[in-house]
Amino acid sequence: MSFPPSTSMHPPRGEVIGPVLFFDGTCGLCNRLVRVLLRWDREARLHFAPLQGPTAQRYLRDHGLPVVDFDTLVFVPDWSRRAEPWHLLRTDGVIAALRATGGPGARALAAALGVVPRALRDIGYRMVGRTRYALFGPWRPRPLKRPEWNARFLE
Repeated sequence: MSFPPSTSMHPPRGEVIGPVLFFDGTCGLCNRLVRVLLRWDREARLHFAPLQGPTAQRYLRDHGLPVVDFDTLVFVPDWSRRAEPWHLLRTDGVIAALRATGGPGARALAAALGVVPRALRDIGYRMVGRTRYALFGPWRPRPLKRPEWNARFLE
């Protein structure tokens, strides 16, 4: 899937631009992934929000995505263009989030995942998704390692 080029318009002061990843805020695995992405994303390109929160819920409703079944993550490549229906789900979203971080390890992992056909990747994603609470448990909130990371969350 290709995305339209970013516009040259500047967003209002304080407006988030760039990619946003919606994740299951109660899932231990999902929250661990977010923390890894925060560490790898040294240029602070990627922003985050839980699927259960008002920002993600509004986006999901606006784009006809499920608002109660959180078995996938949603990657929005350009938040300043969120009214347009460009988003990636499941492993396509994971790969896009890894690429957005820009780090060499993340790019290598994204490239490795990218050679596996989407159908096979998504089968594995769904298998892990069904057992993630049994394997990783629910998320127990704890402070982020770096206070500046708090600004990377939309809520």
